[in-house]
Amino acid sequence: MFLDDVRNHCLRKIGVTEGFPFDQKTLVFKVFGKMFALMDVDVFDSLNLKCEPEKALELRETFQGVQPGYHMNKKHWNTVFLNEDVSDMLVIELIDHSYDLVYASLPKKLRDENPI
Repeated sequence: MFLDDVRNHCLRKIGVTEGFPFDQKTLVFKVFGKMFALMDVDVFDSLNLKCEPEKALELRETFQGVQPGYHMNKKHWNTVFLNEDVSDMLVIELIDHSYDLVYASLPKKLRDENPI
């Protein structure tokens, strides 16, 4: 999987913006201002994604390439290492799961105005 694949997938979603709020190498994707994915653009070997806590534990037990979120709340974030035992299809599913979790946490009025 390539950075452009991830970037294009994220940007196709409703309300998504991208930016570098932390430094010039950490690309962050937000849905209506709330972060759902981030990655190092210089060394694109992993990405951090939000995850439902029970699912996060299950994924970590199943895949070596899914670890507690690096520099993130380990209960709610995973670091997904690319080119390990996590398929590209699963990476896309996990991006979608992260987006859906964050979107669901948005105020109802905002969700009603911007349905997915």
